Amino acid sequence: MSMNKQRIPTQERTPEERNRDFFEVNLGYTKEDAVLEAERCLQCKNPLCVKGCPVGIDIPGFIAELKNDNLSESAKILKTYNYLPAICGRVCPQENQCEGACILNKMKDNEPVSIGKLEKYVADWERENKTLTVSVHAKVDKRIAIIGSGPSGLTCAAYLAERGYDCTVFEALHLAGGVLVYGIPEFRLPKRIVQNEIDAIKKLGVKIETDIIVGKTTTMEELKEAFDAIFIGIGAGTPRMMGIPGSELIGIYSSSEFLTRINLMKSYRFPYFDTPVRTGKHVIVVGGGNVAMDAARSALRLGEADVKVIYRRTESEIPARIEEYHHAVEEGIDFHWLTNPVEYIGENGRLKAVKVQKMALGEPDSSGRRRPVPIKGAFEIFETDTVIEAIGQTPNKVLLETIPALQLNRWGNIDADEKMQTSMCGVFAGGDIVTGAATVIEAMGAGKTAAKSIIEYLEK
Repeated sequence: MSMNKQRIPTQERTPEERNRDFFEVNLGYTKEDAVLEAERCLQCKNPLCVKGCPVGIDIPGFIAELKNDNLSESAKILKTYNYLPAICGRVCPQENQCEGACILNKMKDNEPVSIGKLEKYVADWERENKTLTVSVHAKVDKRIAIIGSGPSGLTCAAYLAERGYDCTVFEALHLAGGVLVYGIPEFRLPKRIVQNEIDAIKKLGVKIETDIIVGKTTTMEELKEAFDAIFIGIGAGTPRMMGIPGSELIGIYSSSEFLTRINLMKSYRFPYFDTPVRTGKHVIVVGGGNVAMDAARSALRLGEADVKVIYRRTESEIPARIEEYHHAVEEGIDFHWLTNPVEYIGENGRLKAVKVQKMALGEPDSSGRRRPVPIKGAFEIFETDTVIEAIGQTPNKVLLETIPALQLNRWGNIDADEKMQTSMCGVFAGGDIVTGAATVIEAMGAGKTAAKSIIEYLEK
C-alpha cells in the first residue's frame, strides 16, 4: 500500500457556523483518519521531529502505538514527556517545531505528518477513557515554591512532584492556568481542557494557591524562608501600548485586557456573567501575531461588528500561525496591510476614528523581516468604535520591583542561564519572563529544564 503524500485533513466547523459562537473550531480526527495519518510517519532512526520539540517528546513512539491501536500506551508515552498534551496539540506552532523538522518536508510533493493533530487526538482519547494511573516517586523532604501557574510553572511543578518533591504553586489570579485561561480564546482552547490537565497535575500532589500576589500578598523573603528552592514563571503579562495621540479615549483596549475580560471574566457569556465588553459596529485590531488573530476573532463573535486587522508589514511577514490567519480570513475578518495607526480621533471622550499612515517595506531589521517605512503624506481615516492593540507585552513589575537583588536584562526580563538559574542562589526562572513573549511549548521546555536544575541544586 502506497503512503499518502498529503496530510489527512481534520474536521472543522464551517466559518458560517462558528463565527458567532465560542465553541471549538477544530473537531479533530476520527479514529480511522488518525490511524491513516499515523501510517504516514516514516519511523525515522534519527527522528528530527524529536529534536524540533522543546520538551523532547518521543514522537515516533507515540505515533507507532497509535497506528497499532494501542492508544493507552500512546497516551502514556505522551505524558512521560509532556504534562499538557491536549493543550499543546491545540496551540503549539508545530509547523515551526516538530512538523517543521519532519523529514517528509524534504521529499517531493510530501507534507509533514500532522503531529500536533495526532497529539490532540491521543490526549482527548485518554481524557475520555482515563487509562493513565498516577505514579510518583518516594517523597523527598524538600519544598519548592512555583510563582505563576502558566505552562512553565505547571510543567516545573509536575516534573518535580512526580519525583517526590513537595510543590506549591502561587497564582495571582482566581483561576490557575496563566495565559492558557486568560489569553487564549475558548474556540481555540476550551477551558475544560485546561482544567482537566491541571487536575491531572494536582493528582501528582501539586498544591495550587490562587489569589496570591507574590510581592504583595506575600514576599519573596517569606518564600525563601519557607521553601528550599523557588521557580519564577510569571510570564510577560503587561501590555505594550502605542502611546499615540488620543490613546486616552474610551474604546481603546490592550489585547491583554480585551482577552482577559472575554476569557477569564466570561464576557462572551454575557448576560449570564456580568462583564460586558462594548465593541460597537466597527472594530480595529492592530498587530499581526497570534494574539491579534485571537482578539479579532473574539471581537467578531461578540456581536455584529465588522472587524479589521491593520498591520504595518505585509501578509508574508505576519508572525501569526498560518492556520489561525486562514481561519480569520475564512470567518470574514478584513486585513489591511502596510498600515500603522498614528492618531486616534474622538468625540466627547469616545473613540470615533483612527488615522493610519501608509507604509512601504525597506531594508531588513534585526529580526530578518523588512522594516516598515512611512510613506510621506500617505494617510487614511478608518471609522471605528473600538481599537484593540495587540503589539506585544512586557514583564509585570509587581514582583520584580520587590526583588532588587534579582538581575534583569536590558529588556527588563529576568536574566537566567541555560539551566534557568538566576542571579539569586536557589531561585530559578523560565518562560516568557526570561525570553520575552514565546510559545506555550517553549515555556514548558524552560519549566522542565528548571525542574531538572532544581533537583541538581537540592541534591548538592
